[in-house]
Amino acid sequence: MIPGSVWLTKLVLAHLTSDFLLQSKSWVDDRNARHFVSPKLYFHGLVTGLLAFLAMGFQHWQLAAFILVTHTLIDGLKSYLPPKTAYFLLDQGLHLLVIAGCWYWLYGDLQMIATLRDYLAQTPAFWKTLTAFVFLTSPTGILIGQLTRQWRDKINSSASETESLANAGKWIGFAERSIILVFVLHSQFSAIGLLVAAKGIIRFNEKDRQEIKTEYLVVGTLLSISMAVATGLLVNL
Repeated sequence: MIPGSVWLTKLVLAHLTSDFLLQSKSWVDDRNARHFVSPKLYFHGLVTGLLAFLAMGFQHWQLAAFILVTHTLIDGLKSYLPPKTAYFLLDQGLHLLVIAGCWYWLYGDLQMIATLRDYLAQTPAFWKTLTAFVFLTSPTGILIGQLTRQWRDKINSSASETESLANAGKWIGFAERSIILVFVLHSQFSAIGLLVAAKGIIRFNEKDRQEIKTEYLVVGTLLSISMAVATGLLVNL
């Protein structure tokens, strides 16, 4: 077991509780409008610090205070940025980085990092699996886009609608292929059938869909699933 794993889990739970369960939309709106003069910003930081204090215990109150200050500072700076996914991920990444730093301060050491580095360097399965996941994101998406171009170019839609369709398909494909890869790596082929059936019901149950658009989606889906399954089988081999 990783040293302090329970302590780390409790601290992540405290963060999720304060940032998503106990923070209302009105607090976020007030913070985005008033930035560092918003009392809701500091109240949310206080709640975050208090939950961290309860998770770590009294003996680590200095770390709880550090989390309070950094959380408030990160949220205050984020309030100046537009509401984009990239900034949301950056915000959460910084919060989790602070938590990881607190954990490392108490439980980590250089030998632990060296051990992890040596383990990863000597574990081919990790690198094969990571390569498979990376391949099934943009590289596979671009390949499928090239293979289905003849259908996409024939779709009778506006430019914005076609772009929206492509963007939605890209993210759906990323998630779909990643899930299928996990299923294949664990030999859960029946679960793949359920996923394909559910997607078919949701995606192809539109009465007014153009025939060429249906063909485009079917071909793209079959290519996506086939590549994910083939990649998973290759990793297992």
